[in-house]
Amino acid sequence: MKVLFDTNIILDVLLEREPFFGLSSQLFNFVESKKIDGYLCATTLTTIDYLVTKHHNKQLAKQAIQSLLALFSVAGVNKLILINAVDSEFSDFEDAVLYQSACNAGIDYIVTRNVKDFKMATSIRVCTPLECWQFLQNS
Repeated sequence: MKVLFDTNIILDVLLEREPFFGLSSQLFNFVESKKIDGYLCATTLTTIDYLVTKHHNKQLAKQAIQSLLALFSVAGVNKLILINAVDSEFSDFEDAVLYQSACNAGIDYIVTRNVKDFKMATSIRVCTPLECWQFLQNS
């Protein structure tokens, strides 16, 4: 099962944001143990680099990116994905890019805390970290 992690889930773990850290880090454990194939959108990595550098420092950002690349596969972004995103009904371009990238990579699920931002998602199931965790516990 291929699961693409939204940027907010990654930030929850990297920045240990409560009350979200525990559940999000458990989902990382599913990726580490190969119970799921974890994916990130390429734009998530650039956003992570920018935010961690801004709030901490460049060295920490580099370490975070290296760790993420060792753990996750990357769903690419190219011109066609950007065209499809800009032409989509999504109100937020970043979410549209993430969704189009996931479609192109054959992703089964997108896990996010902002499910409502993906209401236009029609071909990929979008779930919260709790829904994803419960699904994985029951499978």
